Amino acid sequence: MTRSALLAKANKLQEIAYSSPGRNRLIGTAGHEGTVAWITSILDQYPDYYTYYLQPLSLSVGAGANLTIGGVVTEAFAVDLAPSGSVSAPVVSVANLACDLTDFPADTAGKIALVFRGTCQSGIKAHNAFLAGAVGMIVYNNDVGTLEGYSLQILPTDGGPYVPTAGITQAEGLALVARLAAGEAVVAEFTTVTNDIVTNNVIAETIEGDHDNVIHISGHSDSVAAGPGINDNGSGTISILEVAVQLTNFSVNNAVRFSWWTAEESGLLGASYYVSQSPQSELDKIRLMLDFDMMASPNYAFQVYDGDGSAFGESGPPGSAEAEYEFERFFVEEMGENFTQIEFDGRSDYGPFLEAGVATGGIACGAEGVKTVEEVAMFGGVAGEWYDKNYHQVGDTVKNLNMGAWIVMTKSIAHMTATFARSFDLLPPNTKANKEKRIEHAKRMSAKAVGKTWGI
Repeated sequence: MTRSALLAKANKLQEIAYSSPGRNRLIGTAGHEGTVAWITSILDQYPDYYTYYLQPLSLSVGAGANLTIGGVVTEAFAVDLAPSGSVSAPVVSVANLACDLTDFPADTAGKIALVFRGTCQSGIKAHNAFLAGAVGMIVYNNDVGTLEGYSLQILPTDGGPYVPTAGITQAEGLALVARLAAGEAVVAEFTTVTNDIVTNNVIAETIEGDHDNVIHISGHSDSVAAGPGINDNGSGTISILEVAVQLTNFSVNNAVRFSWWTAEESGLLGASYYVSQSPQSELDKIRLMLDFDMMASPNYAFQVYDGDGSAFGESGPPGSAEAEYEFERFFVEEMGENFTQIEFDGRSDYGPFLEAGVATGGIACGAEGVKTVEEVAMFGGVAGEWYDKNYHQVGDTVKNLNMGAWIVMTKSIAHMTATFARSFDLLPPNTKANKEKRIEHAKRMSAKAVGKTWGI
């Protein structure tokens, strides 16, 4: 693993993004299609080592929106996965978070529901709005910035029906809430336009190795609308691609599967679709799934998912703890580095696998979390600032990458890939009892709201 190889690929991804009109790698754009084509062009160089396929996923994405509130033109974006439409009606503010139908006022029918982003998927809110009789929904952000590229976060086959939905900023939403609370009658009018697209997961697997015992390595290939997404998640995309290239120099005992997921930024849709389309018998063949998102944050910490639940109280299925221990051992004993632990919160593409009872794990360098004084002592950097100050912003470029952290993380991925490509001796045996534990874990996870994704 060399810095020059990683950096060359980062520059290529940025070139692909900047060749797109939006200068990003958002799903449905030339930037993301170019990313998928570039990944497959590299896999094409190893026809005797890998087979691969594209798994298509049909989605409806926002293409434009026009909104006036009380006759004043307001910037808005069509929310992905919601139907297009034109509506004009009084606005009603929805209490709480619109995650329950009972949150909606009794007089919602025929009106536009104003809801706050957060806690549950916006698809739940848009469906509740439909059930309450609303003709449309406006969702306002719970963070700074616009809702360009935002989605309902539920696969089309798993939810609905929905109402046409437009997204606005937090400031615009709070101002509207205040007007309504003061008793003002406010009429809004909006038109949303959507495009139907087909976007693809890339799934590659070694020809050699036991295909009934698979180590699955993954990361997402898309970015948000704001920028090229070179750390999030160009770094993960490139790390696993470089590992896949270097692996061709070796033989494997267990099959190694690499996946580049689409539409993570829209709510883990690519990974969710893969899991939904995989029979349990195939998921059972995945002995361990490791996911890698944001490998080069500038104000990094070396974060390991808490597979045994010792830090955050929620363990993963059997095998997750052992993955955590091996990452930690590698950081300390072989790289001479510190590490911290992060919660199994379903925030990235391992989430759907975790819910399905598959042993999972992974590492990250941090996103919008704030670095502590204790972490500065462990890793350097600046306390009180985000791990990545350019997270989901236009500045997530090649210049945003911490190359030293990135090489350490990529070597960690290579180590885990090689370890489990040789043997699963470190993991619990694939027995009936452990399978029952995985199923029990899946039931527990499916009963809770898993996934603090960016989209939510």
